[in-house]
Amino acid sequence: MLREDTQDRLIGWCRQALRFVLPVECIACGHSLSTDPVPFFCTPCWQTIRPLQQPVCARCDQPFVSPAATTYTPDHQCQDCQQRPPDFQRAWTLFPYLPPLREAICSFKYRGKYTLARPLARLMISALPGEIDVDMIIPVPLHPARLRAREFNQSLLLADQLSRHLARPVSATHLVRITATDPQTTLTRQARLRNLRKAFAVRKPQDLTEKRILLMDDVFTTGTTLNECAKALRQAGTGPIFALTLARTVDTSLVPDRLLAEQAAPPLTAIGIGI
Repeated sequence: MLREDTQDRLIGWCRQALRFVLPVECIACGHSLSTDPVPFFCTPCWQTIRPLQQPVCARCDQPFVSPAATTYTPDHQCQDCQQRPPDFQRAWTLFPYLPPLREAICSFKYRGKYTLARPLARLMISALPGEIDVDMIIPVPLHPARLRAREFNQSLLLADQLSRHLARPVSATHLVRITATDPQTTLTRQARLRNLRKAFAVRKPQDLTEKRILLMDDVFTTGTTLNECAKALRQAGTGPIFALTLARTVDTSLVPDRLLAEQAAPPLTAIGIGI
């Protein structure tokens, strides 16, 4: 069996040869790709993806506006976690859900670009917190109807890559989605809460007794999906539940100026202003 680095080189050579015959443009900036190692993205665009490094909630990783929030209280929690403590013990969210990562996740998730699974997982692994200590990884499940339509579970593909790095098993059968709900992205916060109630169930709970579980998903928005998954698992008798997501939607006022500055401004002609 080929070593992973050898396999990557072979794939890179094949991709380069294919791009010579069939030119491909970077999804983010539109420049032609040549030897760029990440599918569908040029190296300069991919290198602008930086982890969130602000002070965050000690429970859900919600970024705080000011560093003062944790200066004297490192374990300070956001208002939501104080008022409605989540069922997970700790959630880590690694990158802001901004271009070009946003385009990469959407292409991966909605346009069938599943070859982005490995580079996206590598981004996640590059920013992993050191305190992760779990027995099993469980991806957030899709309802069978949505899985048939999409043909793959993006969270499972990321979890599979992470399980190799952490040397922990991944299970896609213990936590299942039993209700076909409307997409969370179309709903308000309150509607999200109602939408997912009792949407998840646990199969063979005896396999998970007192197990430390890491829930995996691609994007953290309000945390409702992860919390409902954690609730179902805890009710089934697991140990503490942790959560990990690749990206997080954030208010742009909470994103460091340097991240926004690195997003290339569109030319004036592109927004209808002649020069």
